Amino acid sequence: MAEIAGVLMMSHVPAIGGAIAKGVQQEPYWKPFFDGFPPVRDWLAQAKPDVAVMVYNDHGLNFFLDKMPTFALGVAPQYQNADEGWGIPVVPPFEGDEDLSWHLLESLVDAEFDPVSCQEMAVDHAFTLPLQLCWPDMKWPVRTVPVVVNTVQYPMPSAARCAKLGRTIGDAIRAWDSDARVVVFGTGGLSHQLEGERAGFINKPFDEKFMASMVDDPEWATQFSIHDIIEKTGTQGLELLNWLAARNTVPGTMRTVHSNYHIPISNTASALMALEPA
Repeated sequence: MAEIAGVLMMSHVPAIGGAIAKGVQQEPYWKPFFDGFPPVRDWLAQAKPDVAVMVYNDHGLNFFLDKMPTFALGVAPQYQNADEGWGIPVVPPFEGDEDLSWHLLESLVDAEFDPVSCQEMAVDHAFTLPLQLCWPDMKWPVRTVPVVVNTVQYPMPSAARCAKLGRTIGDAIRAWDSDARVVVFGTGGLSHQLEGERAGFINKPFDEKFMASMVDDPEWATQFSIHDIIEKTGTQGLELLNWLAARNTVPGTMRTVHSNYHIPISNTASALMALEPA
């Protein structure tokens, strides 16, 4: 059976790609953020995952406000990055893991999630930047499975629903007839709001409590409604739903490999956590 080697959760701000392209990672504004990643790369070199399951939110590249699935799953042999208009260089394509993708799709349907299945799919910065931060040479050593969560258009899935999504994905990975090692990514946030009267809003105390809950109380955030989360983290802070789903693929307490929190990066509370089964 397959094994979940760990869970990685991190921000995916488009400006990160610009900083990489310009080579300014060690400038004072960016250094505290980029300095968080060498320990994660070292851990990945030891863990040697075969597959990365990517839980993230699409930013209009595949789904827009006229067509917004609650959950979507890529089942393609390959995923191409596309130009989103941010000025970020397009990165090399990613190999898909069709076997795991279809296994997850069938498992989710059996659990009454009914995700949209995507046999063609472009991947945006929420998918590409976390992988680029972990493997800067862009010689991707992992096959990939995209899992898209709606954090953009009402109605959105509840925190409890996303935690259950994670548990279902985790059970399916462990039941997959393979000796592969899988790392699960949850990307986005944490607290930030990019528009309106609260533009620039960041809630460090809540972010820190949420990050602490990822270690030993992964359902802590399920007590909050979508409106509660927006109040506490800003409109784009809902991306923590991706963290919640990814973390709940592994039950119980996890061990912290590395953690980093830095504000602000492009008006966002940027965070990084690498966890492995305790």
